[in-house]
Amino acid sequence: MSENRPNELVPSEITVESLKAKIYMIRGQKVMLASDLAEIYGYTTKAFNQQVKNNIEKFEDDFRFQLTWDEVEELSRSKNLTLNRESRGSNVKYLPWCFTESGVYMLMTVLKGNLAIRQSKALIRAFKQMKDYLSQDPLLSGQPYIEKLSLQIDENTRHISEIKEKMITREDLTKVIQSFSLPDKGIEYVIYAGQTFEADAAYADIYSKAKKKLYIVDNYIGPKTLLMLKSVPANVDIIIFSDNVRNIFRLSEFHAFETEYPSIRLDFRHTGGKFHDRYIIIDYKCRSEKIFHCGASSKDAGNKITTIMQADNTRLYYPMIEELLLQPALKLN
Repeated sequence: MSENRPNELVPSEITVESLKAKIYMIRGQKVMLASDLAEIYGYTTKAFNQQVKNNIEKFEDDFRFQLTWDEVEELSRSKNLTLNRESRGSNVKYLPWCFTESGVYMLMTVLKGNLAIRQSKALIRAFKQMKDYLSQDPLLSGQPYIEKLSLQIDENTRHISEIKEKMITREDLTKVIQSFSLPDKGIEYVIYAGQTFEADAAYADIYSKAKKKLYIVDNYIGPKTLLMLKSVPANVDIIIFSDNVRNIFRLSEFHAFETEYPSIRLDFRHTGGKFHDRYIIIDYKCRSEKIFHCGASSKDAGNKITTIMQADNTRLYYPMIEELLLQPALKLN
């Protein structure tokens, strides 16, 4: 979309304080209203919603949903809002739309042009400042739900990485990605597919390719190993082959993950003590088969520079995989 847009408005400045005022808790999750996002990007609400409709296949229910009349009334009463800013008077003519955090980042792959790039960068930085503050809050330590909270924070980070990974394929958003992925910016990254990727984004891309089976060979596993599996498509059978060296990953952490993501089908088996390197095997002996050699455990990805390479000759690994499939189940402590 060009910078010369119909119904163009002056975009609002983005600060942490202004952003906090535009985030609401609805249906147990934090969301932003379409009207506020339109203001941030310099659109009228009508023009903004039209841009979303033009790319509606990218906005599923967990990215964007419409408020009910009861929610409109409650939000207006508690926040003293005029939700439909383009209607005359104070009456709301249309039920407003709102966007979850994932939906906001998906917007960055839809709204184009230099202005959109600038505002997207400002939004990401503001979100990051807010998350950094929460992660450093001493009041959060020692809470009984710390494991679940940790899972949620890491999942949010992965969502951000997924969207940035999608953005990297779009020429008009290259500048945004570069500013958040270069090594001198302190961002965790790996070298994958001939490009520099944020570590979580690289693994999310690989796991999303699985159609039937996903095997992960890694003797050093942790909660982050499992959190990255959120990007695996439904109905994929997952086996993690690991001897869980030093017992880093605990049974309580696995139970917390199972509770949070009950639809993910996951099994653990030993490696037999023979493996030093890490591997990802996708759709073993299927037409879509792929095998990746990873220079580090996924739980540590990005701590140091590492490389993920796709194997050219997958049959070379067949004896290794067949031996792994004969290994006994891994019992967590």
